Amino acid sequence: MFIAFLWAIISGNMEALSASVMNGAASAVELLISIAGIICFWSGMMEIADKGGITTFLAKLFSPILTKLFKNVNKDSPAMRYISLNISANLLGLGNAATPFGLSAMKELKTLNHNKDTASDDMLLFVVLNTASLQLIPTTLCAYRANFGSNAPYEIMPAVWLTSIVALLAGVTVAKAFSKAGG
Repeated sequence: MFIAFLWAIISGNMEALSASVMNGAASAVELLISIAGIICFWSGMMEIADKGGITTFLAKLFSPILTKLFKNVNKDSPAMRYISLNISANLLGLGNAATPFGLSAMKELKTLNHNKDTASDDMLLFVVLNTASLQLIPTTLCAYRANFGSNAPYEIMPAVWLTSIVALLAGVTVAKAFSKAGG
């Protein structure tokens, strides 16, 4: 930014730089407003799902896999519930809705951690799962594509499935291989 500003002064293009900055800012605001609706909608749907017991159902559905991955976390604990909620939101491609659940999961995992100065294997594994973000419906990404004029915003779904599965498997494999507990 400093170089662009300096070059604009030297070359006498301050008007072009100013116009570019203003256009970029206006585009950013337009994008935020257009995406805010879908994020609010899906965040609200996740809240309704939580209040309606759907998230409890999903927690039970994911329980067999998650209890094998998170061996030090009780399947009925708040940590497992928040992990399930985070994964559910990520499956729907709702990274913004997943974030509060992820923060709550990490807070609960920290309470289970005996060494408060170091992240536990479960905490590290959760970060890997959250970062890999297995997605069935990449809602936010498709909303971006539609906003920018894509005629087929959902055509990327097979590529998203493949890359998120590969990222998830690679991440879990590495996390388990390097875990302090050895498995």
